[in-house]
Amino acid sequence: MKLNRLTNIALCICCLSGLYAQAQPTLPERLGYSKDAKLLIIHADDLAVAHSENQASFKAMKEGSVNSASVMVPCPWLPEVAAHAKANPNHDLGLHLTLTSEWKHFKWGPVSDCGELGGLVDSNGYFFDNCASFASQAKPEAVEAELRAQVEKAKAMGIEPTHLDSHMGCLFFQNPMLFGIYLKLGREYGIPTMVGRDLLSILPDPFKQAMTEKDIVLDRILTASPDDYQKGMANYYTSVLQNLQPGVSIILIHTAYDDAEMKGVSIDHPDWGAAWRQADYDFFTSDACRNLLKEQNIQLITWREIGKLLR
Repeated sequence: MKLNRLTNIALCICCLSGLYAQAQPTLPERLGYSKDAKLLIIHADDLAVAHSENQASFKAMKEGSVNSASVMVPCPWLPEVAAHAKANPNHDLGLHLTLTSEWKHFKWGPVSDCGELGGLVDSNGYFFDNCASFASQAKPEAVEAELRAQVEKAKAMGIEPTHLDSHMGCLFFQNPMLFGIYLKLGREYGIPTMVGRDLLSILPDPFKQAMTEKDIVLDRILTASPDDYQKGMANYYTSVLQNLQPGVSIILIHTAYDDAEMKGVSIDHPDWGAAWRQADYDFFTSDACRNLLKEQNIQLITWREIGKLLR
């Protein structure tokens, strides 16, 4: 008799837990849309890396379908982005937190004074060119100090970031401590950090344990690979838009002109190089893109909308 009563109680708890889980609103519902809504951020990375990158991205935001971008604070063309932000206060600009410098001849280093002692730089004083080298040398306290310095410099120059994300994904995959610093900064500054369910699904448990109920998780993060580029960017993006599922998604792109400046930046680096960035710009400023968004009933949203959930 006692066993049956305990069994019934356990079943009731399971049922109530299931009902509670079902009752939790989806991210679209939390944003005021139906749960079946297809919501999308079209997001241009790498602002401030070059004049070509800035100008193409600004035009794609004003005249195309790009509606969000993120800024690399250590890069040389930051003042131009700051001037744009002041002239266009409604534009959705986040920070592309930067701890690597991947190009062959075009380099940058830390904003803070933590570089050499903090293990953030190579023998020439520049950021390492890959995430693994960075993570193997960097001291966590130096990483946090550098990232804070990047946020504070952006704010001091008039850029109020709408979100944080990670250049080359270096804060996502290397170790849970770096991922935790990334999440911590977003919470302290009261802005979202870019995390997707698809990303979390492939991370080990210690990464997942760094998340809290305060962190906002997008449904999916989409970006082209070198294989996609070889098959044609218009083909890839058309397929993405035609097959987009309900929820909140973000497409990460890089918009720049295939000009002498960008060719110099990306010399001997065809992946994510000048021609790739021109192809991104061409598609997301095209009528074909605008028509696809309309035909597929895709609603564009920004990080500003998502950030309101934190306030």
